Amino acid sequence: MKLTRLIEGLDIINISGDPSDEVSGVCFTAEKCESGALFVAIPGLKSDGHDFIHEAISRGAKFVVYEKDLEFPVQVTAIKVSSSRRALGILAKNYFGNPSANLTLIAVMGTNGKTTITYLIEAILKEAGFKCGVLGTINYRYNDKTFSAPNTTPESYEMQKIMREMADDGVTHVVAEVSSHAVDLKRVDDCDFDLGVFTNLTRDHLDYHLTMENYFQAKKRFFAEILPRSRKGHPQKMVINADDQWGQRILQEVSLPALTYGIQNNCAIKAGLSELSIKGIKTQISVSGESVSIASPLIGKFNLYNIMAAVGAAFILRVPLPVIKRGIENLSYVPGRLEPVASSEGFNIFVDYAHTDDALKRVLQSLTELKKKRIITVFGCGGNRDRGKRPLMGEAATTYSDLTIITSDNPRLEDPLAIIEEIETGIDKIKIKKTKSDRLKFDGTVPFYTVIPERRKAIETAITVAEKEDIILIAGKGHEDYQIMGTEKLPFDDRVVVRQILNSRS
Repeated sequence: MKLTRLIEGLDIINISGDPSDEVSGVCFTAEKCESGALFVAIPGLKSDGHDFIHEAISRGAKFVVYEKDLEFPVQVTAIKVSSSRRALGILAKNYFGNPSANLTLIAVMGTNGKTTITYLIEAILKEAGFKCGVLGTINYRYNDKTFSAPNTTPESYEMQKIMREMADDGVTHVVAEVSSHAVDLKRVDDCDFDLGVFTNLTRDHLDYHLTMENYFQAKKRFFAEILPRSRKGHPQKMVINADDQWGQRILQEVSLPALTYGIQNNCAIKAGLSELSIKGIKTQISVSGESVSIASPLIGKFNLYNIMAAVGAAFILRVPLPVIKRGIENLSYVPGRLEPVASSEGFNIFVDYAHTDDALKRVLQSLTELKKKRIITVFGCGGNRDRGKRPLMGEAATTYSDLTIITSDNPRLEDPLAIIEEIETGIDKIKIKKTKSDRLKFDGTVPFYTVIPERRKAIETAITVAEKEDIILIAGKGHEDYQIMGTEKLPFDDRVVVRQILNSRS
């Protein structure tokens, strides 16, 4: 591709070299540069691409996009821009031929519920006969192809690349989990979205955003700046949870037309006559004067909200309600989201990704409404992440559980015992008694908690003390099939561990 065509739309400060030269490819990591490539030097969170410019050139890069004051060899065409991170998105869009312009692109945003909603929308669109791709926390997938997901939302270059591959392979619709990091780091600025779904906003990622207001502004920027750029015409472009206070702010502060959903407030999408049980959800969803009955195996009130959000997105895309119903009912579970693990011992076991205090609270509140006997919760907190949520998670877990077993999550470079100590500071020691792990005798009348740092042992203990009609919740890691100890990524899947323990008992 000619450089002149590739750099269309860039905010160029200065360019040295021949802009009519041919570019063989675009790269933003030096080790991937080949002969004739254009290297984009991006200041990152852990390292700075400007420090790798010489390596990129030594590997064959002939063009460099940069933002700092530097000097270059005469054989290199150097393009100085105001923001090289922003430039990468524009370059990627141009290089891959703006694939989102020919796709129906749906963004799902919020702290909790994103993954489940993308699975629901995917199931609906497949039932409607569309070829659907998904970009999310669990994986990136389309047409029976699955790829690991290093980030919830890909870097801008990878985003454009995979959308190009999807479009070339016949995909018509793409559903993407769009994280606050992705918006803040300009990963999706050059995607042409059809609509955006907002689920809720609760404490998370404050190690990055620092304050809830900053976190909200990152989410809001998608609806206020990125979504309005789309030239695709729909009567509504936003699907907003009107029961969430931050959703209300988006409705008040963003001028785009919206389809609202909720239970408490007067919304366009409502759920009535709902029956919630350990077997799933039965509900009547009404939208713009139409209604449909839905029976889903998904569990809990929070999943009722997720279903309403998916109904809203599909309705805007003009999918008929009977098709929406069949699509939702086709989805039996979402990996690591209150995912049941079959047990023949008479108690229910669920594995869930809840790794924030609000997510854990919502899951446990839903299970509390469904429990017949006791709730046993196993959870921990990740290392090198927002420390402020640790005591809040300790409080949430012990408030709604009869027995809480505090263990390790992904401690990373932190001391697991130090993380557990911070979790314990949020526990009301008067109401919630601490007990030794080898003396776990409880009848559910008085709540207890204990500490078992080794995660496998913690799960095994929960299963050992469980009785018929108990509910075991194993929270924090969900779909993850690894545990990060120090700098090592070791194989560990809560679901696999549970099955191994159950098999050894039988």
